[in-house]
Amino acid sequence: MTAAGPQTPVLVGVAAVQQRLEEAGQGLEPAALMVEALNRAADDAGNRALLARADRIEIPQGLWSYTDPARWVAGQIGADGAETVLAEIGILQQTLLNRACNSIAAGEASVVLITGAEAKYRALRGQIEGVEISESVQIDVEPDTTLRPDAELVSPVESAAGLGMPVGYYAILDSALRHAQGLSVGEHRDQMAAMYAQFSRIAAVNEDAWVRKPVAADFIREHSPRNKMLAFPYTKLHNSQWNVDQAAGLIFCSVAVAEELNIPRGQWVFPLAGTESNAMSVVAARKELQRSHGFSIAGRKVLELAGKQPSDIELMELYSCFPQAVRVQLMELGLAADKPLSVTGGLTFGGGPLNNLVLQATVKMAQLLRQRPDASGLVTCVSGMNTKQGCAVYAAQPGAAGWQYADVTAAVHAATTLCELVGDYEGGATIAGYTVLFQGEKPWRAVAVCDLPNGSRTVAYSEDSVVVEGLLTGEFVGRRVAIVEGQFS
Repeated sequence: MTAAGPQTPVLVGVAAVQQRLEEAGQGLEPAALMVEALNRAADDAGNRALLARADRIEIPQGLWSYTDPARWVAGQIGADGAETVLAEIGILQQTLLNRACNSIAAGEASVVLITGAEAKYRALRGQIEGVEISESVQIDVEPDTTLRPDAELVSPVESAAGLGMPVGYYAILDSALRHAQGLSVGEHRDQMAAMYAQFSRIAAVNEDAWVRKPVAADFIREHSPRNKMLAFPYTKLHNSQWNVDQAAGLIFCSVAVAEELNIPRGQWVFPLAGTESNAMSVVAARKELQRSHGFSIAGRKVLELAGKQPSDIELMELYSCFPQAVRVQLMELGLAADKPLSVTGGLTFGGGPLNNLVLQATVKMAQLLRQRPDASGLVTCVSGMNTKQGCAVYAAQPGAAGWQYADVTAAVHAATTLCELVGDYEGGATIAGYTVLFQGEKPWRAVAVCDLPNGSRTVAYSEDSVVVEGLLTGEFVGRRVAIVEGQFS
């Protein structure tokens, strides 16, 4: 067995918390769920002294209104001296995990706590029953450190054509990937349905999953009153589920602290390597809509740093906000689709607290690796519209090189070709990717990212019923269209 140095970061305590109370007004608020998750994580490690020794508490932004939730949590767990960190939406969850491991490896911290939670189901029950749901209020309290994205996720050209929610963007990206892979529209829909049916079966045996009933592929595939089409070819069950009350708590420490506190060796899980790309670009500007250079570079780099080949990965959680994210990862990372692609059941069935899924997945991965001490696990991360990418490899045994980290942002920027986006074009164009957005039961508007003769791009729409019906039945990527006043025909 490879020996681990005293400053090697190790994950010693993990916990997932879930509440599903139907009576409005009952249950814990999000910050209290975070406290519960960290307390349980400390119990999992076998020593609550870890909490008071925290040098830092890091939390990804959620739908709640706290201004510095880590400070509220710190006061509840006896870690008043801990630095508080809030990562705004648009910051990779993997960034928090990387920061924790980097700080411990550099000797800048010995214990780092990471937690996150949502209680949107609790809020939903209150809304349905007309009961006011309250949260603790913080006044004039700010985090010691706030992590913010450095660019915009969307462009006015995209918004003007009707794009808004992530589902439309991902459907457009997936249409380009489908075309590049030579799949028919029907084959693509069959593949996605089978993938998400597998996720539902995984969630059914995951005690921490939100939805624990297998769903048939045919039901996932088709538009119906209980599974509405959102952005063709994505139905509701291809979409993240965020109406959940879930939390996760993770405790990272140095090997020296784990040994000092007599944390049982069987509880240790080693982060072998972490990578991230923070290269930001809006979807319509990406020349190769079918590619994710972020995953190609970050994914292959994390395996290299961990000393692994794709075939060495026995367990994986491929970020599954939408099918495109999973499908492009399989392609870019060279992973085989014949293994389970999730350990949680994914964001649809495992449950996706808005900005917290990677923490839930890392908890489950650690639990499984303890049961399989010779296995390796991969957890991936997405932020935005497949804008940023992160990857981590974990194992119950330390790596020969210790913790390894790489920020591949510069390499991804260099590999990504961007097109100029224009909003006032009229003339001929070629569809590079498209979707049909639905409102309620009915198709509303087709939206297409279009290549222009001079190499630039625009985004156009159509509400013509004939055009919309055509895009719902046949492949239109690569088709020529005419654009007038922002509409294509």
